[in-house]
Amino acid sequence: MKRIILFILACTTIYATKINDVANIVGVRENQIIGYSLVVGLNKTGDGTTSKFTLQSISNMLKAMNIDMNPIDIKSKNVAAVVVTAKLGSFSRQGDKFDVLVSSIGDAKSLEGGTLLMTPLKGVDGKIYALAQGALSIGGKNSRGATSESHATAGLVFNGGIVEREITIDLYNQEYVTLSLKESSFKNCVSVQKSINNFYNTQVAVAMDPRTVKMKKPEHKSMIEFLAEVQEIEMDYNPNSKIIINERTGTIIAGVDIEVKPVIMTHGDITIKIKEHTDSNNPAGSLIVDSDLVIGLNENEVYMQEGTTTVANLVRSLQKLGATPKDIISILEAMKSAGSITAELKVI
Repeated sequence: MKRIILFILACTTIYATKINDVANIVGVRENQIIGYSLVVGLNKTGDGTTSKFTLQSISNMLKAMNIDMNPIDIKSKNVAAVVVTAKLGSFSRQGDKFDVLVSSIGDAKSLEGGTLLMTPLKGVDGKIYALAQGALSIGGKNSRGATSESHATAGLVFNGGIVEREITIDLYNQEYVTLSLKESSFKNCVSVQKSINNFYNTQVAVAMDPRTVKMKKPEHKSMIEFLAEVQEIEMDYNPNSKIIINERTGTIIAGVDIEVKPVIMTHGDITIKIKEHTDSNNPAGSLIVDSDLVIGLNENEVYMQEGTTTVANLVRSLQKLGATPKDIISILEAMKSAGSITAELKVI
């Protein structure tokens, strides 16, 4: 016997949030930096002789210390070649410290117990912005106290990076500044504009496109004071509805108010009927389980009351009927293709 699921349509919600949560200040951002170096002090778990670049790097390092050594003669397995990456925070100043990520690029078995040698970290322009050095922390111990193999060839050096060159951002002397919304939306962009102008009771913000709001600071405030206030202003936020699906793990993430439009579909032995609410009376012989869900005496039928047809309710009901994650994902993808779900469906 086929299982039938009956739903009634629901509506969406507008949220109040701070501008700081939905928009960034253009120019105020992190910058990626990268470097190449060696990790030493490994217990015979470093790169082997097949990693020629590691041997050459060791030779070059020794030569800089007035020790002439042919790479062919180097047999040490206590050294590994690594790439060092980090994010240089906005307004970082000389002497500021930050964490760096160290990842093996050779055939090293583990970086546990190693020490990163001094590493120049460069930006995309080729200039050195920071230096990194220090002991690695691998972490990720398993139940037997051993380091997880999936994390053994990468680790962190906590506070191992130090800023040497600053990236200057002159906000104080600027008269204009631009906000960039994290997600493109005409409605949210206009909402930001209105919220700012209502707060100052004058025209200081103009929406330029679905993501850009240009602002002019009031004459009686500094740019820093102005931005501090703007970030705390509340606005009406219309979130872009998304459904995130991880096909590998079967995980489904969706907002509680994503509406499912009328549709009739069959997947295997499951038949789903979603229709407009026309009668407030419950199906005959039904048993009320909670405020949202009504399950008929026939275990293969599920009825939804008025105002509860959302992806969240759909998924929950399918799970109660014993549908597998693979079945649920297939149903959601089919509904998206049919136009019953208008929210963005992202498969990762």
